[in-house]
Amino acid sequence: NEILTSLPLQMSLYFNVYYFPFWWICTVVMLHLKYLALSDYCKFILVAIMIVASLVEVIRLYLGYMGNLQEKVPELAGFWLLTLLLQLPIIIFLLFKEGLKNQPLEQAVHTIFALFLSFQVITAFVTLKRMVNKLATHFRLEELPVPDFYSLGKEERAVSMAGRAP
Repeated sequence: NEILTSLPLQMSLYFNVYYFPFWWICTVVMLHLKYLALSDYCKFILVAIMIVASLVEVIRLYLGYMGNLQEKVPELAGFWLLTLLLQLPIIIFLLFKEGLKNQPLEQAVHTIFALFLSFQVITAFVTLKRMVNKLATHFRLEELPVPDFYSLGKEERAVSMAGRAP
């Protein structure tokens, strides 16, 4: 019974649980301070990103904890996909979009969060690969000779045809 959970991933998730509220507060405060200086579409995009990122982060962290600690492949795969396809692109957008007028505090908190996410993508992939390989070997059936159902049908037909008169 090999333990497949990843300690680095779990530590990263643990620190991320405490870092996310700090990131959220810093981002909301900076959004409030620069809100009037932003264009209308940037205001809409930033508010939508904050709502989506907050909801996704709660779900993502839950799936990460469940998938890693209980060695559940679907939950860990969901965590990995949410991280790779939603959170990481959102943070990279917030970090590098020119029109958002990012302040140094925002640059710092987004960079740290992007590093967390990048590390989690890599460690979750490695952990997921190990879990899938372990499950594949666990559920792999021994190579037993399986009767060929097509040949059984032919033998029956051959016997039944031989017993008939022309």
